[in-house]
Amino acid sequence: MSTATTKRPRTALFFPGQGVQRVGMITPWLDAFPRTVLPILDEIDSTLRIPLSRIIADGPNATLTATENAQPAIMATSILILRVLEQEFGFDTPSRVDITLGHSLGEFAALVAGGYLTFTDALKMVRRRAEVMAGCSAAAASATEGGEFGMVALVCESEAHMRDLVVGIYEFLGLSSAGSKSDSANDLPAVEQVSIANINSKNQIVLSGSIERINTLMTNLRQFGGHDPRHVRLKSDSPFHSPLMKPAEEMMKKLLYEPTEEGRDIITWPGVMPCISNVSARPFKSEDQLKDLLARGCVDTVRWWNSVKYLDQEEKVRRWVGIGPGKVGRNLVGKEVGMKGAVKGGGVWGITSPKEAEEVMRALDDTEHIEEEEEE
Repeated sequence: MSTATTKRPRTALFFPGQGVQRVGMITPWLDAFPRTVLPILDEIDSTLRIPLSRIIADGPNATLTATENAQPAIMATSILILRVLEQEFGFDTPSRVDITLGHSLGEFAALVAGGYLTFTDALKMVRRRAEVMAGCSAAAASATEGGEFGMVALVCESEAHMRDLVVGIYEFLGLSSAGSKSDSANDLPAVEQVSIANINSKNQIVLSGSIERINTLMTNLRQFGGHDPRHVRLKSDSPFHSPLMKPAEEMMKKLLYEPTEEGRDIITWPGVMPCISNVSARPFKSEDQLKDLLARGCVDTVRWWNSVKYLDQEEKVRRWVGIGPGKVGRNLVGKEVGMKGAVKGGGVWGITSPKEAEEVMRALDDTEHIEEEEEE
């Protein structure tokens, strides 16, 4: 005999990375919820001691897109939206969510949502990290007399094609195994290295480093490997997740292991729920590991596809809620787990506007309980 029991589906919050920023992205939230949003904007500006809220609201776009502004702006907007959900919609994050994750920069918002970092500590850390990253990019261009650096997305026809392509890339970079991510095996200086920065989905990866060397790699793959993936230059002049970002990793280690101005540890351990590491594609296991992997995230590959697969297949997450500007993360998750919007017992949603917040809150209420058959 079987009986039906109800329980809440496993739920994940996910947050976006760099590239989703746009001028005016906080304005609809300020217009709709001034009582909640204004104090948060004041907190952002007073914490960073720059008028970041004005840059987000009014631009110009070139100023907002600068790494040192874009990264804290995206993280701050993501947490601002989460705070609106909590304060205006009564969304209780600890009781409604099981796990958090964020794409690259989004990991900081995930750590705030998961209770590991305070909002103000995360803001200061992200701003400092972004300043060092911007300096790394400028230093690389100077060292190569104006050489171009950045990131290029490669899109393959299938998962099998992508696996073959990754093998071909590692072979070109002179690596004996895929266990190492960059061509450091050749002892090349960082400015000449190419790295796999992101594994975004079953058919999309992102390369990072010297654009000239990436182009050489692409030519080699076409001529000798028979690979000709569609490739798109990303709107970034910074080679994130590459050896050129080593100074940012070192700075992060220093920040994470030093006490704050108030004399406390910057990381709260444990948090209120598990948070997935971009580097390991698994939940952080200890405070020391969190500090190590968060710092390494400046240089190491973002294993987004592996993270989503782990949560889908092993953690059995059935509801995925993207919070923050842009729809890239929602599309990547939806594609991997085979859901768009609400489905029976779950769904994949993105909250970028107050209207979407209302719709997603309703959808979460509608999918809050699923029936499971239990044998007696």
